[in-house]
Amino acid sequence: MRNTATHGFTLLELLVALAVFAIMAAAAYSGLRSVLFTHATLEQENRRLAAVQLTVFRFEQDIEQIVSRGIRDEYGEPQPALRGGELLNETLTLTRAGWDNPLGQPRANLQRVAYQLREGQLWRLHWNVLDLGGPVKPQELLLLDQIREFRVRFLDRSDAWRNDWPPPASSTAGDSLPPDPNALPRAVEITLVLEDWGAITRLLPLAG
Repeated sequence: MRNTATHGFTLLELLVALAVFAIMAAAAYSGLRSVLFTHATLEQENRRLAAVQLTVFRFEQDIEQIVSRGIRDEYGEPQPALRGGELLNETLTLTRAGWDNPLGQPRANLQRVAYQLREGQLWRLHWNVLDLGGPVKPQELLLLDQIREFRVRFLDRSDAWRNDWPPPASSTAGDSLPPDPNALPRAVEITLVLEDWGAITRLLPLAG
């Protein structure tokens, strides 16, 4: 009877096979990790881009529908239809038309809106009433974060740029009539300086 010997792998062959497998596994993991990191980065950039686009869209909607309708604040003092400037608590405040009312609530279709930068976050505020008549808490919506600066400029009817609105009465000295506090500029320029993307500027003309 003939004996047949069963030959297995030697220790050296096992070590070589394990070394090759380890190298291939490390290369595969590195490639997979790179793909996952790239995908996560793209997702984050896409979310950031969507947030920036939505913020600009909000500005466009509000500014294009500004109306010359001033209000009275909680102290009964008249406030202009449009107010803006770097020294104000709300950098931009306005009255806009076109406030949708799908539920048919007993309210006007005009809305008082403000934009405020707090600790690197841009907030949109709106009030459910125009003339406050007392302390009324606004509704707040966070639009965008990682913001270094939020600036506005106003193009007046003489094609001059202003950093605040409405213009002071002294700027029209000699005119026969005092300036209209609810007068509107020709356009509003919005500048957002982002921590990651730098400055984004939009020039938004007013209707009419």
